[in-house]
Amino acid sequence: MTAPRRQLGLAQLSLLNTAPPQLVTIAAEAGFDFIGARVRPVTASERPYDLQPGSQTLRETLVRMADTGVTVRDIEFLLLDGTDQRDAWLAMMAAGQALGAASLTVAASDPDTARLADTLARMTEDGRNHGIVPTLEPISYQAVNSIPAAVALARMSGCCIVADALHLNRFGAVPGSVQWQDLAANRGLVPMLQLCDGPTARPADRAALVAESRSERGVPGEGGFDLADLVNVFPADVPVSVEAPSDSTVARLGEPGWARKLKAAADAVLQEADNLQKAGTK
Repeated sequence: MTAPRRQLGLAQLSLLNTAPPQLVTIAAEAGFDFIGARVRPVTASERPYDLQPGSQTLRETLVRMADTGVTVRDIEFLLLDGTDQRDAWLAMMAAGQALGAASLTVAASDPDTARLADTLARMTEDGRNHGIVPTLEPISYQAVNSIPAAVALARMSGCCIVADALHLNRFGAVPGSVQWQDLAANRGLVPMLQLCDGPTARPADRAALVAESRSERGVPGEGGFDLADLVNVFPADVPVSVEAPSDSTVARLGEPGWARKLKAAADAVLQEADNLQKAGTK
């Protein structure tokens, strides 16, 4: 029996300035199965996309999804800061439900673990009414910045975890480390893996970490990350989303060209992972 093909998606951050309807079209032309949609901007300088029920952008996105077969698997992004953000996440969930998304990505700057666990539990409960699960992304420069911390919060609240190759490397969850073992032991909490690449050396300070994360990541397979080994931590039904923003390369190649380059690179990583897995079973 042929093993199921791993689903491959294009994250919104890879083409942050591309509106969701156009992102669906570009993703389809490049051969991706799904996209991630940013239904709430992270910074004031970002271009906002109105994907609330009844909006023109939502209608156009749904039409293009129907025409191409590309789906929306995840929506983003909410930084949990300890304030009451329920109205924000309910609006995001309404948009996500309309798009057919399964998860809502969050990160946390709130240092109060008990309060954060309570917030995530409330989000998880609200998500059940929308068919959406909150997925906590441990980020190297935020309060939740390790696999053990993310796992503990997920176990307390019922949420899930997003594993992002960049941040895993930046906080030391690499092959042979205790955090890598923790990730493997808790793989059932991870509904999606995000791929990018970069140098093995960690940027010097928080500002450099933020700049790398938001605007200059590497093409999968062209840096120092152990991506094939990372893919093989997870079973084939865990999808991979390529989250590799590069403002400089998009300016040079254009949006469709960048999407095609990322798809070819991700395919090569998945093939390498498959080859390693087959070699290990001989």
